[in-house]
Amino acid sequence: QVQLVESGGGSVQAGGSLRLSCAASGGTFSSVAMGWFRQAPGKEREFVAAISWRFSTTRYADSVKGRFTISRDNARNTLTLQLNSLKPEDTGVYYCAAGRLYSGSYSRSSDFASWGQGTQVTVSS
Repeated sequence: QVQLVESGGGSVQAGGSLRLSCAASGGTFSSVAMGWFRQAPGKEREFVAAISWRFSTTRYADSVKGRFTISRDNARNTLTLQLNSLKPEDTGVYYCAAGRLYSGSYSRSSDFASWGQGTQVTVSS
């Protein structure tokens, strides 16, 4: 199973940018879809973005389309989420997640088998 460690969270003002990274180890990174989810205080965890293992096809939540960019570097076993034009409603704990081996499903929490510990993103108005 893949072990995941997120980094890059922090506090920014609305309109600012952050870059989150997720380092993967202990598994076959290049053969699993990867995703980012977030959880705001008092709310359920929600899908943010994901990228497939085979063609690096990307998917985004409507709320982040055009502002966030997900990418992967299979040579370095690293997943990245670039967050631009941040809004206060983007505040939450961001989790990196790894999908199931060779699976083409990567949009729901249940599609992902391994999770990182999370990194806090706080956007002030």
